[in-house]
Amino acid sequence: MEKVARKISLKDRRNYDLEYWLSKTPEERISAIELLRQQLYETKDGVAPRLQRVIKVIKRKPS
Repeated sequence: MEKVARKISLKDRRNYDLEYWLSKTPEERISAIELLRQQLYETKDGVAPRLQRVIKVIKRKPS
């Protein structure tokens, strides 16, 4: 296996990333997203964390 490394400027990175993902099949893109989703929501008990709901009631003075 040959190792390949590229040095690119930050300006060119967006184009490089876009070209990379456009070269992948839709199935490969979905698999990559699913892997990232699993890594984000992985917990000890297998339950995904939920967003906390916050409601704040503000009473306004009559105008």
